[in-house]
Amino acid sequence: MNGKLVILAGGISSRMKLPDASDGLIDEKLLDDADSKSKTMIRIGDNDRPFLDYLLFNVCKVGYKEIVIVVGEKDSSIKDYYNKLRSENDFKVLEITYAVQPIPGGREKPLGTADALLWGLKSKPEWKGSTFIVCNSDNLYSQRALKLLLNSPYQNAMIDYDRRGLEFEKKRIEKFAVTIKDKEGFLIDIIEKPSNEEIQKVEDADGFIGVSMNIFRLNFDIIFSFLENVPIHPVRKEKELPSAIKMMIDRFPKSLFTYRLNEHVPDLTSKNDILKVKKYIEEEFPNFSAK
Repeated sequence: MNGKLVILAGGISSRMKLPDASDGLIDEKLLDDADSKSKTMIRIGDNDRPFLDYLLFNVCKVGYKEIVIVVGEKDSSIKDYYNKLRSENDFKVLEITYAVQPIPGGREKPLGTADALLWGLKSKPEWKGSTFIVCNSDNLYSQRALKLLLNSPYQNAMIDYDRRGLEFEKKRIEKFAVTIKDKEGFLIDIIEKPSNEEIQKVEDADGFIGVSMNIFRLNFDIIFSFLENVPIHPVRKEKELPSAIKMMIDRFPKSLFTYRLNEHVPDLTSKNDILKVKKYIEEEFPNFSAK
């Protein structure tokens, strides 16, 4: 299968500011990257490898071929780096293209993840009639997760992470979007910022708490119109991919299957993640080579 993948890397919020990292534990090079680049381009690995290299390494190993990276209109760091890398035959098995997510007039940042995916799909009209996978650029998804979605028989599917396998502090995990499924494993709802009562209800029903880490397999023709029509969130003021997903499953019940997975997903969101992710990469990718 010629796997298709959209990586969302266009948000202004992907900048990671580190004003109080005065303890000296984080290298100055990493601090400079965090202030000037998309966080996925922080050179967290050996030989100045950015974080995104390790996601693309897993993507290569699983067998994906066509990659669209959605970038911001004011950030050329991702495109510049991978264009150079291709000329040096690194990640040579991947066909990497880019889609630019613009910032609408009157706004200071793009319109969110649903809008980012929409721009990604607009750049690939030849994908109509097929399925693809979409994921964040600042999460390091495993080869197992990527393979599950690539080989899924379902047109629409997602990884439903068992919250017990995520190695984050409790307060952080409690903010993750919780999934509600029917007895057959099809998604019924995604609850953003769930209350304690909602979390307990899910655990009582399923025996575990499943959360979304924003990695989905989707059918181009089915999701496209929902991406176009998803409303702006009244509080966060963005068009969010989970909202488009919820619109789709409301319109087409039993249209998205969930795969339960119990494992950690490294996440590069704040300054507190840098050393943890660096340690994970050193342990899991001791002899990194994308060639």
